[in-house]
Parts: sequence; structure tokens; C-alpha cells
Amino acid sequence: MEKPLRTLIAPRALEPERGSVDRSAFFKPKTFERTDGAGKSRKLLRLTEPRSARAKPIQIIGGGLAGLTLGIALRRAGVPTVIFEAGHYPRHRVCGEFISGGGLAVLQELGLKRKFLDAGAREAHSAVFVSEKSPSPVHRLPSSALCLSRWVMDKLLADEFQILGGDLRCGKRWRGDVAEGSVRANGRQLQPVENGWRWFGLKAHAKHVPLKADLEMHVFENGYVGLCRLAGEEVNICGLFRRNGERDLAQNRLDWLRGKPGTLLHEQLAGADIDENSFCSVAGLSLRPRRASQESELSIGDALTMIPPVTGNGMSLAFESAQMAAEPLAAYSHREISWSCARQTIARSCDDTFSRRLRWANWLQNLLFSPLVRMPFGKILFQSEAFWKMMFARTR
Repeated sequence: MEKPLRTLIAPRALEPERGSVDRSAFFKPKTFERTDGAGKSRKLLRLTEPRSARAKPIQIIGGGLAGLTLGIALRRAGVPTVIFEAGHYPRHRVCGEFISGGGLAVLQELGLKRKFLDAGAREAHSAVFVSEKSPSPVHRLPSSALCLSRWVMDKLLADEFQILGGDLRCGKRWRGDVAEGSVRANGRQLQPVENGWRWFGLKAHAKHVPLKADLEMHVFENGYVGLCRLAGEEVNICGLFRRNGERDLAQNRLDWLRGKPGTLLHEQLAGADIDENSFCSVAGLSLRPRRASQESELSIGDALTMIPPVTGNGMSLAFESAQMAAEPLAAYSHREISWSCARQTIARSCDDTFSRRLRWANWLQNLLFSPLVRMPFGKILFQSEAFWKMMFARTR
């Protein structure tokens, strides 16, 4: 009979040195409470047993947010873990660089939130939404968020994983099947065309950008651009765009981020000093919600499903899905449950947590690209404090 699962996060004060695991972290049982993104509290039990000398290894394919976070949690549980990452650190990634919701609780549990703040993460408390030329009032976020560059964040997580004794293989692509003991965390599933549209994302950092709030979202007919404050007076500019033909993209792609002349975004970025070395792009994005229970592989983060970026919840989904996978995978590694049980447990957790969130996010995404938004009713909706509070809550 398979044993019940337990949470596998060792106390931060007992983090092991590189290449070893401090078994004293697992000797005494300790019950604690965790609050999830929906504000619900549940009691959890820390792992108390020393790791098995026969622990099965876990291979993680992809060293992004989800893969590195899972690797850190597994190493805290004494699980031998290898991450295969095709790239190197530090690196820029197309990302809103905005963390809110349940992901912050995951970072707190892993002792990473404090490290993010020490590395220069800025707290965000306000947001404004702009439909081309019509801004909403500045809204106070229902709960604070964190903004940190992926250039800093990914390197910090990679270093933490290695300090805990994890095996990080940069410049290495996974060549095998995603079979037992392997987790896919290598980013977005590519979809060249979806419902007649081609989706792509662009990102760059800039200075000398005046902001009305800590987070700004500028919405246009075929895209939207988010701005958020980073350390050192930098601003992250990240956009999602769509096209339904073979329109020329050879033009300066930074022009897509700057917005059309006459829009408030274009005016704000007129004097911006854009760091072209930070510019990056990604194409072939799929925004169709996926259910983990319908997938043949064990996937987390964007490799599982991508939530529309307008929600500002993509990074949180990566952290949350990594945490959900850590407990069952450690139980599998310690030979307490089968691989099938671990995979099914993770799939159920992800579906139960993300399904409603993804439905609301998909509804909001469709609304933003509807002609309704550019009509008087849509503009009134954008001005509504109650509407944005509701959407913030429903997409977390």
C-alpha cells in the first residue's frame, strides 16, 4: 500500500552545503500552516525521515523558473536531481517579470522571497490600464507583487540549486524520451498558428520611462504591452502580439513595443533609453488552456500550459506547479509511491488549482481582443475598480 505524501521543504536555516544534504533537517516532525493564493489555510507536515540511500534520481528537462524551483525543492528533500538546460546563465527571457498570487507563498516557503528582495526585487502596489489613449484610474493591487529581472532571477535560482548539491548541466539538450523519473519544464509548447492567428512575444528593458503606476498594461487592437518597475530605475517592457497574415516583421521589432504613434504608450517611450542587449523574442505561442490529466508526459510551468500574460500570473503558475510536483516526486524517489501515482497526483493538483484560473484568463484575453473594448461600454468597463478586482481574484 502506498504511503501518504508529505511536504518536502526543509527549514531554511538548515540548508545543506554543496554536494551534501544535512540530514538533521529531517529528523524531527513539524506541522505548519500554509496559505495558498486563494487565502485558504491548510496544515502540512515536514518530511522527517533521513533520505534513502536508494533514492531514485529525478531528471528535469529545462532550467527555467519551474524547473529550477522544482530542483531546489527536491534537493531540500534529499532527492538526487539533474537539470538539463540548453542555455546558460544569466540570460534575458520574454517575461513580464511580475510575480503575484500563490507564487509568492511558494517563494516564502522555500526561503527565496528574501533572497529576491536582497537581489533588488521591487514591490509593486499599484496598476493602471490603458486602452490606446484612455487610461483607467490608478488601482491599488489587492495584494502586493514582486518585480525582478529574469537576468538576475534565473541566475539566483541556478546558483541556489547548485549550492544545494543539484547537478545543473548547462548547454545540454535532453535527447531521450520524457519517461519515468523525468519532468518536462522546458518552456512553452509551440503552436505556429492558433485559430488563424500567429502569437509572438517581445521584451526589452529601458530607462527614463515615466510610469503612472508600478504596473501598466496598454491594450491595442492586436496586442498588449505591460510595463513594470525594476531595480536601478529600469523598466521592463513586455508585449504579446498577434498577426493573421505574413505581414513584414523585418521592421525594427522594438517599434511593436513602442506602440503606434498617437497612443499613450508611444508618448511614454518617446524619450526611453532602450537596452537593445536585453531585447528578446519568442514566436509560435499557444494560449489554449491544457489539462495536466490529458497529457502523456509529466510537465510543469509553461510546458504544461501557458496562462495569458495579461493576468500577470504566468510566473506564479510556474512556481506553484513546481511546488505541487515536489512532494509526490520526492515520495516516488524515496520508493514510497509508484511513478504512475506521483504523475496522477501532480496532474490532479494542477488541474484542481489552475482550471478555473485558466478559464477566466482565457475569457479576459478574448475580451481584450474584442471590438467591444474599443466601444464606450468597454472603456467604462476598463475604468471600473470592481471589474479589475474581480479579474485579479479570478485569475489567481
